[in-house]
Amino acid sequence: MTSPSTSPLLALPGAVAGDGVDAPVAAHYGSFNLEQRALENGEGFVDLSHREVVRISGPDRLTWLHSLTTQFLQGLQPGVTLPGLVLDPHGHVEHAFVGTDDGEAFTLHTEPGRAAALVGFLERMVFMTRVEIAIVDDLAVTWRPSRGAAYDRFELVPRDQLSAYAEAAGPAAGLWAYDALRIARGEPRFGVDTDERTIPNEVGWINDAVHMDKGCYRGQETVARVHNLGRPPRRLTLLHLDGSENRLPAPGSDLLNGDKVVGSVGSSARHHELGPIALALVKRNVDLAAELVVDGMPVAQEVVVDPEVGLHVRPLR
Repeated sequence: MTSPSTSPLLALPGAVAGDGVDAPVAAHYGSFNLEQRALENGEGFVDLSHREVVRISGPDRLTWLHSLTTQFLQGLQPGVTLPGLVLDPHGHVEHAFVGTDDGEAFTLHTEPGRAAALVGFLERMVFMTRVEIAIVDDLAVTWRPSRGAAYDRFELVPRDQLSAYAEAAGPAAGLWAYDALRIARGEPRFGVDTDERTIPNEVGWINDAVHMDKGCYRGQETVARVHNLGRPPRRLTLLHLDGSENRLPAPGSDLLNGDKVVGSVGSSARHHELGPIALALVKRNVDLAAELVVDGMPVAQEVVVDPEVGLHVRPLR
């Protein structure tokens, strides 16, 4: 698949494009603080049209996906939206998605640049199964705070109707506002707040993207063992930066306790109430009261994944 096309919503007044893989959509439309407040009030939407969309059709699609992923998809009712993961044999997260079935096909979306690899894996797993897999370019992903809770807030919109959608659903909010609220809720972004060693237990995806009462799937043994025994190797943590400097740490920056590296920072943002915040993967045994520093800036920790018991995750607000 080619790189996502630039969103037509970058033509809206005040729109400033994002960076890197987020360049096709707006980082903000002039005031990310006001945009955060609007989203918290249940108003407006976020353009996530750079996320990539995959459609899986065929009569065996749900039982087949059920066997391959961490989610319970067998018998999924039309219109229900769920997150899911594909793990490697050691339980490390290889792919993350959000999807829904309409009775004829299961349509999922994933991070920009990730669809081709996910489709490549799925195609290798088809064998004699009656499924068809395709990356689709005619659907755009949006997020609306007024659409119920959690994953119901994602919406698939015909890409050629995105401008008309914006007129009806506005005001538009950019990724800076979206990320600030996401980080404050302790929700990791795949590929930014995770790495190739991440297991679901470390980032709070148990009983969310991982269904604990289903049959076998690749990587299940690791997930079940850590879930039952607790104490994952690392834990997702919300960091509060002291705000003494007008900058944010780059993704991948080392988190230090003295001169010892104890973790790495993922996404960061400026929250309109909390100030500068970030998510980090921290070694489980690091004291919650320890004095930590990232990129020369002191930070305080707030628990997202409990350091002692991996299945205890702070509820979403």
